[in-house]
Amino acid sequence: MMTNQGNRVTQGQFSFLPDLTDAQIVKQIEYALKRNWAVSVEYTDDPHPRNTYWEMYGNPMFDLKDPAGILMEINGCRQTFPNHYVRVMAFDSTRGWETPRMSFIVNRPKNEPGFSLERAEADGRSIRYTTRSYASGRPEGERY
Repeated sequence: MMTNQGNRVTQGQFSFLPDLTDAQIVKQIEYALKRNWAVSVEYTDDPHPRNTYWEMYGNPMFDLKDPAGILMEINGCRQTFPNHYVRVMAFDSTRGWETPRMSFIVNRPKNEPGFSLERAEADGRSIRYTTRSYASGRPEGERY
């Protein structure tokens, strides 16, 4: 049975697990590097499910083969944006794939306000749903 303790944002892999330790993060990065995937670090203060384009912290690391260098970038992003969501993305540039293969959150704000679901009746018997973050009512940079 999968449960979401504390109504945390669930995006990417490992969303329903407790936060990964740095040692566990390094293992996941090693897995990506063994497959020649490019790794990047991204951050946002608006983790809406349709907000797939987060801000990049530095450049994607296409040629880096040492997980310690990527962990250094992750820690730099955590220090720069302590109240933002930070995720690691692994991109497979193999011809025919060219897609993100791995994504997981490595930093969260202390308070995650969550989302509201708004229901609106439309023409006929149609019902439309909209998801809004409770934090999106504040300006960017002040959401958490």
